[in-house]
Amino acid sequence: MLADTLFRAPRSEGLQALQLRGEGGARELTTHRLTLGGGGSHRFEMPDEETVVVLLEGRGRFEAGGHSWNVQRGSVFTDRATALLLPPGVELTVRADAPLEAVLISTPAPAGGTPVLCGPDDVASVQRGTDLYRREVRNLFTTDPHARRLMVGETLNATGHWSSYPPHKHDGQDSEPRLEEMYYYRLNPPDGFGLHISYTAAGEAATHQVRDGDLVLIPYGYHSVSAPPRYDLYYLWAIAGDERKLAVYEDPAHRWVHQVST
Repeated sequence: MLADTLFRAPRSEGLQALQLRGEGGARELTTHRLTLGGGGSHRFEMPDEETVVVLLEGRGRFEAGGHSWNVQRGSVFTDRATALLLPPGVELTVRADAPLEAVLISTPAPAGGTPVLCGPDDVASVQRGTDLYRREVRNLFTTDPHARRLMVGETLNATGHWSSYPPHKHDGQDSEPRLEEMYYYRLNPPDGFGLHISYTAAGEAATHQVRDGDLVLIPYGYHSVSAPPRYDLYYLWAIAGDERKLAVYEDPAHRWVHQVST
């Protein structure tokens, strides 16, 4: 049910499971949050799943598959991402030199491959939409040859703006690929909120007030996001499903907005 797709967990030191495949309607995705203080470390491994690790803030070191990388990010609102693609069964060690937060998204995938780092200079940033639904989209692992099934990126809404607009879906009900998605939210200032709207053509609907650190699962249906005045809104998105292809089906009732010039 769309009403049950909001996941909220207070931050705690170490690795937290935010949502798990097989629970809450999730068929593809599992999401963890890693929070470390300066000097902390953690080991992570998913034997049969590929994982994309996205650094949200902090400074430290990623070590995996005989490679190591120094990583740093001030904020999701000021800096482009550093993200690591971790193949199934490859152990990751994260060492924090300063307080650090990362999100790890996993999905079942064939074995093989080597870890690949997407650094800030590798992130492809594009402006989408117009008027009050203009937003910045940062593609991390989307059309690359490295990931087997995951597609991962970030969206930044300026204050008062919408994204995922016009509302779209990718549940396979209208000949588009069947894909599952999740959004992980950050707000600036962090005590703000945003609105996540999900609905279906059959009339099921849910609106979630999303706060800093919340996750919303999108197993099916149309969805759209709004940032209130005076708050910047960010979300990390991850997709997996029948195809590794960014394909959407926009709500026919709202496609007309593309034809309006501003």
